[in-house]
Amino acid sequence: MVDYCAVKAALTNLTKALSKEFGPQGIRANSISPGPVLTDLWLGNGGIAETVAQGSGSNAREVADRAVAGTPSGRFTTPDEVADLALFLASDRAANITGTDMTIDGGFITTL
Repeated sequence: MVDYCAVKAALTNLTKALSKEFGPQGIRANSISPGPVLTDLWLGNGGIAETVAQGSGSNAREVADRAVAGTPSGRFTTPDEVADLALFLASDRAANITGTDMTIDGGFITTL
């Protein structure tokens, strides 16, 4: 996950820079940071849940359940919910949103 985390941080900073560079031309730049999503990254063979389970003597389902158990929503985000956020950000309804990173994680991250 080190490579994923590094790239995610770089993308967030790149988004900020792009919004400053191209905002005056009417081009918006935003990024989306999903938490646990119902995808193979988390739940597939060799995914996060399986990898953590192997290291902890647990099983992948228990790891996945624990990952979201303490969140306000108590569940994984769906791919459709992430897509809906992307569509919103690309729409005219988000015309003055730029240079931001939108987190969609059901309350997974508890820090500011």
